[in-house]
Amino acid sequence: MNISIFGLGYVGCVGMGCLAESGNKVIGVDVVDHKINLINSGKPTIIEKDIDRLIEDNHRKGLISATKDFKTAVKETEISIICVGTPNSPEGHLNLSYIYRTAENIAKGIAEKMAFHIVVIRSTVMPGTNKKVGAIIEKFSGKKINEEFSVISNPEFLREGSAVKDYYNPAVTVLGGDHQKSLAKMSKLYENINAPIQLVDIKVAEIIKYINNSFHALKITFANEVGNICKKIGIDSHKVMDLFCMDDQLNISTSYFKPGYAYGGSCLPKDLKALKTIAHDYYLDVPVINTIEESNAYQKELVYNMIENKGVRNIGILGLSFKAGTDDLRYSPSVELAEKLLGKGFNLSIFDKNVNLSNITGTNKSYIDKHIPHISNIITDNLESVIHASDVLVITQKNIEFENIHKSYPEKQVIDLVRMNNNVTSKNYDGICW
Repeated sequence: MNISIFGLGYVGCVGMGCLAESGNKVIGVDVVDHKINLINSGKPTIIEKDIDRLIEDNHRKGLISATKDFKTAVKETEISIICVGTPNSPEGHLNLSYIYRTAENIAKGIAEKMAFHIVVIRSTVMPGTNKKVGAIIEKFSGKKINEEFSVISNPEFLREGSAVKDYYNPAVTVLGGDHQKSLAKMSKLYENINAPIQLVDIKVAEIIKYINNSFHALKITFANEVGNICKKIGIDSHKVMDLFCMDDQLNISTSYFKPGYAYGGSCLPKDLKALKTIAHDYYLDVPVINTIEESNAYQKELVYNMIENKGVRNIGILGLSFKAGTDDLRYSPSVELAEKLLGKGFNLSIFDKNVNLSNITGTNKSYIDKHIPHISNIITDNLESVIHASDVLVITQKNIEFENIHKSYPEKQVIDLVRMNNNVTSKNYDGICW
């Protein structure tokens, strides 16, 4: 394919070398003469393992060149990839002016060609940028999006020092767009990449890089806080974290990575509090670990506010124990929610077929007696009675009995804290994080 790359910095230079290595003819576009001269001399614009060979070899083959002439670059190619910088402002916002200026330049090239053109945003941008880029190109080209051009979001996942390897071996290749032929063409462009191709909503493609990098930062910070605690106690933190990483069922896995309601139960709150106490006793500041509980409390408050904002007083909670398949009520966020609703004067009904009050003993019984002493008056294993007594139904557990409540009872408001269904658009349905 014939491809133009706008921006010959880190991402653009790596993309140029790797795309040319796959047999594509690539024209680089930049406003800096030095970068253009380097590429046209067969030299990369960055220091990076293997990129010098890729640029040199493919320049010799006639597959790589660079120019300032953006119109010609667009007219001579079928795909334009935007790789310009998006630096932070002092307030933390992204400066997207380079993106928008590049979109305007590409539009002027599109205005002078007859063939359909694909514009790809490779730079890291805020959700909504794809749409704005499309509007800019429509304005300055006089052409209609998805009829004469399209805009695809294709975030990069390159690390400095291993960028060429990362280009060919990402965990996933992400394409966000709403023009099927363009998505198919981009999929073909990446068919030799060693990764599955995921076609996603545009805004999903735009935000994923921020989620990835924020989590990477969290991992480093968490490990450092663990290291600081371990050093104070005289423990080898690397041995601890090596053991931690061996658990690929819970620790290094997809477990728990589902947005929803707060955590609870007898273990997580207790052990988190104990670790915080250890750090405190050794006069250590562990900001990340210390704020986990605070963030969890915020999630509980968010759910209460969702219920309160419905403007009705009859509430049904579907699931009281801290997770499905157990009768353990200790530190269950649903118990805390029920306690707060009762304290605020709501009329409450609770369904949980696993909670048999006559069988609850020990600390489990003590906990529920303390928080909801008159629970026997409001809990039942009769789902229909709870539904009929309630105006708002709050689903706290995954249970097949709850799956279609929003359809079966359209007159009821449903607040889903566990995502029973993936694609619900009913007016009477509200998800906590979706």
